[in-house]
Amino acid sequence: AELARLVTEAAAEAVASGGRFTLGLSGGSLVALLARELPPALSAAPGADPSRWLVAFCDERLVPPEHPESTGGAYRVSRGVPGAVPVPAGAPSNP
Repeated sequence: AELARLVTEAAAEAVASGGRFTLGLSGGSLVALLARELPPALSAAPGADPSRWLVAFCDERLVPPEHPESTGGAYRVSRGVPGAVPVPAGAPSNP
């Protein structure tokens, strides 16, 4: 719950300053943790509007981004980051 709270607090601060919250996420056990803990944390922090998030799904494997076993696919299947805007495939990782 602590990680989800920290993420939503940082998101609320970024959104309140008129910006967008950018977050890079890995896969593995983090997917299940965020799928479980992020929705209640978002409910408790309405200023953390996920539609203002830009999420980069980090994956060391060569898996198409739409594949359910990719990091992005795992989050989509689990609804781990509801409402967030994914970084488009092929976007530079460090613009």
